[in-house]
This record gives sequence, C-alpha cells and structure tokens, in this order.
Amino acid sequence: MPVYRDDVLGWIKAVASTISENSIYLTELDSAIGDADHGANMVRGFNAVMNKLPEVSDKDIGTIFKTVGMTLLSTVGGAGGPLYGTLFLQAGVKTAGKMELSLADWTEAVDAALSGIIMRGKAQVGDKTMVDALTPALNSLKQSVQENLPIHEALDGSAEAAKKGMEGTIPLVARKGRASYLGERSAGHQDPGATSSYLILKVAAETWKNAS
Repeated sequence: MPVYRDDVLGWIKAVASTISENSIYLTELDSAIGDADHGANMVRGFNAVMNKLPEVSDKDIGTIFKTVGMTLLSTVGGAGGPLYGTLFLQAGVKTAGKMELSLADWTEAVDAALSGIIMRGKAQVGDKTMVDALTPALNSLKQSVQENLPIHEALDGSAEAAKKGMEGTIPLVARKGRASYLGERSAGHQDPGATSSYLILKVAAETWKNAS
C-alpha cells in the first residue's frame, strides 16, 4: 500500500506534536552550541502549520508540503526557517499533484529536500548540521528502493540511519552555523538540527508503519 494524502496529514500533525513534546530537549541541545531557541522556534513554526493545515487538507500532497514549507519559512526564526521551509518546499515540488506516495516517490521527495537544504545552507556531511542526519537517511531509502523493500521497512531503516547520523554529530567540530563560532568547543554536543531532522523521519516511520 502507498502512503495516502490523509497519512501525510497525520504525519504532519504527529510531527507538530513530537516537536512540541521535545521542545525543551531541543532547546537544551541548542543552548550548548547555538542560540538556545531551536525548540521554541520549531514549536512556533509547527503551531502555525497546524493553523494552516485545515485550509489545504483537501488538496494534493505537493500543495500540502508547499504550504507547510511557506509557513515554516515565515514563522521559524534563525536559520531553521529557511532550511526547514526549503525541506518541505522542495518535497512539494516533487510531489505536485500526487494524492499518494510510493516508496520511490518519497525517496525522490527526500532527495530533492536534501539537495535544496545543501544548496541553501552550503553544508555537507561532517559539518555538524541536519545534513548529517538526512544524508544517511536518504542513502538508506535509495538502497531500499533498489532492494524493493516494503515501505514500512524502508522507513524504519531511514529513521535508524538518521539516528546514527544524528549521534555521529556529537564528536564533530561544527563548520557551519552558529555552532561554528565555538570552534573545538562545539565537539561533544549533539547537533539540534540533526536531532529535529531525525525526529521528523522517526515520526514518518511510526505514522506510516501500517503501509506495506
């Protein structure tokens, strides 16, 4: 079974709830190497998304993603707004007109999202950013497509890969963003952007686990 539009709406709602539940945790991570506002910013953005969602709940998946992206772009402060806005906007381009997503569709959407983030943020793997979580997640999805795995297995694999990528940011010295100002002192701390990216993919795996 593919992932249907209502599944996508359920995922976005679950992401908003999960971000809210982890707001303090995300802020604690950001207080160590950033501006201590990542949790609050993400909550504000997804609260705004929840207010917008009813307006597009009868639209195609691409329109929904683009609306989420534009809303995050205009409401999330700092670097997070442009980066998470880009994530959903680029995913929206790839899913335009679609009412359901296959594993290949979702993989293409994540691929476009990551490419957009890299283009906007100029970060690469090893820079201690959300790219460190999203890149292995995308690679896992591509491998799952090649192996023709059921979508729930593919989503679990991508979330696990994102988790390892997130944990892999702990020893890294930040080379991008606010954390880079700390130099060597940024090592030993988990990147908050990689963490929220992992949470988004983890929620996708949990929300869509019944698709097979």
